[in-house]
Amino acid sequence: MRSHLSTRILIGLAVGAAAGSLANATFGGSPGLQAFVRYVAEPVGKVFLRLLFMLVIPLVSSGLALGVVGLGDLRSLTRIGLKTLAYTIIVSTIAVAIGVTLVNVLRPGSGLSPELRARLIESSTVAAPAAAAPAAGPPAGAAPQPAAGPGAGIALLVNIVPDNIVKAMAGGDMLAVMFFSLVFGIGLATTRSPATERLREVIEGVYGVTMRLIGIVIGFAPFGVAALLFVLTSRLGVSVLRELGAYVLVVLLGLVIHQFVVYSLAVSALGGMSPIRFFRDIRLAMLTAFSTASSNATLPTAIQVAEKNLRLPPHIARFVLTIGSTANQNGTALFEGVTVLFLAQFYGIALDLGQQLLVVLVCILGGIGTAGVPAGSIPVVVLILGLVGVPAEGIGMILGVDRFLDMCRTTLNVTGDLAAAVVVARGEGAAASGRAP
Repeated sequence: MRSHLSTRILIGLAVGAAAGSLANATFGGSPGLQAFVRYVAEPVGKVFLRLLFMLVIPLVSSGLALGVVGLGDLRSLTRIGLKTLAYTIIVSTIAVAIGVTLVNVLRPGSGLSPELRARLIESSTVAAPAAAAPAAGPPAGAAPQPAAGPGAGIALLVNIVPDNIVKAMAGGDMLAVMFFSLVFGIGLATTRSPATERLREVIEGVYGVTMRLIGIVIGFAPFGVAALLFVLTSRLGVSVLRELGAYVLVVLLGLVIHQFVVYSLAVSALGGMSPIRFFRDIRLAMLTAFSTASSNATLPTAIQVAEKNLRLPPHIARFVLTIGSTANQNGTALFEGVTVLFLAQFYGIALDLGQQLLVVLVCILGGIGTAGVPAGSIPVVVLILGLVGVPAEGIGMILGVDRFLDMCRTTLNVTGDLAAAVVVARGEGAAASGRAP
């Protein structure tokens, strides 16, 4: 089913890009083409984006809260839990830093000519606020800006703590919503009673319903992608496709560096295991992750590989891998960082150091609340685009190639979970017979 959908999305990408490029070459600048884009293609793309924006707050708020609860009772967290959490934060930060560095150095989104970029920005100045309204809204349109202003770092930190969570949700202040979700998750994890157990079940229900609705919305992605790509290519021609190819290569380069450099160093220096043996023993889990594009679906295979091939203690393997399938999404964090900065470059929007640090922070937090299922990171990308003022129409390009990139980053996510299990097992003094002699 998912494979069939990914094929239809790819067809939507091809049809939208081809039709838009043909229209640009044949009818470029004509009133008829402009009217079709304005009254047909653009509204279809905007409706698709609005459906995604509509689900951002329930997804992120419930996902982050459940991610914290999944760590267990925070008052009695064992060393395993603390080490897993510390490792997750550090390695996720490294992943996002790799992605952000590659985008800033290679600049995959800067290939458009100044004329085309000026035309793109002009066409987006009207479309972007409407598309971003559900996530950012007029009040939230100013919310991200303190990060951009000089000396506004303290104000940003203060504003992360909401004085009214209902107002924050209504205004689209996503940093405040994420902070409240984390605090609420801590409170839920440290309060054990029948009532809080029922509340946790309700939040799980909200999360499940939201994921179901996202699945339904993604079912319309072929039409949304086709419309969004038609709008872009009818205005810019085939230049869009060259930018998209450069973006894919940068994402893959970042994933390869993290997979074979960072994880090799982690399992060797911190886990006491030969990287060659590590990758050889986990190849079944990597293949399963690549084929399913789901950390959750790969979890049973990953646990089996950790216990039988890597010979890690079952209590460590099961704890670390279960938490990691949701909270240790290194590949997803890297992908989100690269995607946001690429689209900023594509639209000619310069993000200063403060805004890029904001992107890094939200990507790390998003890795905790991002669903371990195919396309689970797309709503988080949409959220970050709204935070830093980047037009969300560009997500149509990303959706066209997301299935392949999702398979690749899920492979990285599962590898990271297994590497974390090796590191934590070594730190607990559990001798894994799979170590290099």
